[in-house]
Amino acid sequence: MHQAIVCKSEFCINKTLLSVTAHSKAFTIRSRCAVHVSAPLIEASELTKQFGSVKALAGLSFRVMPGEIYGLLGPNGAGKTTAIKIITGLMEPTSGSVKVEGFDPIENSLEVKSRIGYVAEKPILYESLSSRDFLEFVASIRKLDQNAANRMVTQLADAFGMAKYFDAPIATLSMGLKQKVALIASLVHQPPVLLLDEPLSGLDAKSSRIVKDLLSLHTQKGGAVLFSTHIMEVAEHLCTRIGIIYQGKIVAEGTLDQLKSKTGNKSETLESLFLKLTNEETEVADKTRLLGDVFFKNEAA
Repeated sequence: MHQAIVCKSEFCINKTLLSVTAHSKAFTIRSRCAVHVSAPLIEASELTKQFGSVKALAGLSFRVMPGEIYGLLGPNGAGKTTAIKIITGLMEPTSGSVKVEGFDPIENSLEVKSRIGYVAEKPILYESLSSRDFLEFVASIRKLDQNAANRMVTQLADAFGMAKYFDAPIATLSMGLKQKVALIASLVHQPPVLLLDEPLSGLDAKSSRIVKDLLSLHTQKGGAVLFSTHIMEVAEHLCTRIGIIYQGKIVAEGTLDQLKSKTGNKSETLESLFLKLTNEETEVADKTRLLGDVFFKNEAA
């Protein structure tokens, strides 16, 4: 067990306000804790996960430290979502271990869930409820003070432009609005650790910018973010450190400059690096050439 003063962890209460401004409307969220920087907030060690004959994870190891936005990048089927589900405790690994602030997601499920905010790749919402009712339900499940939770939800809804949709059934909302509801639900309890699987999916430019700014502020106050995305440009500009997962394990890890040093080309984009490190660059060139021959052969003639 970590020594603790409040929060039962290496965090202590710090009522510092973070603020994001969207079209002159201030959005504020309290950073829950100030952190001792020595201990990782997420630590995965030699994780494996077997689904029948398919090995989704094959010895996955990485750490996310306080103050980091750690980008977990990989091709489809590489094991990103499986890893995130194991960290949340929604799935048990075949072998290996995970710790969130020193707690095991399976053995200490409630401790871990109280410390994380999670946005799934395909958020599961109670679509018969309105956004307001759903978020009040989330706050009650997390045993939050009702008045404080309502203020937080109101500020988040205002920042994301959700106010006028708040009493409509979730089933009637667009994909982007549903994503905003999922994001608000992940933030309402002010967790130190955020697990985000394609969190910008469906969002408009303004909301995407608010999320990115908020994540940067969250890490400035000692929080940590595990950020999974296929959008290389977002990862390149947002993530402080990147782990590239391929066939269930990390094949490269570091800052963008450290990853560039592996190929010796300082001007290379993250997308180009990614394709090289996952052995897909030649395949992409071959596929593109083949498709060009098929679709544009009449023009060439």
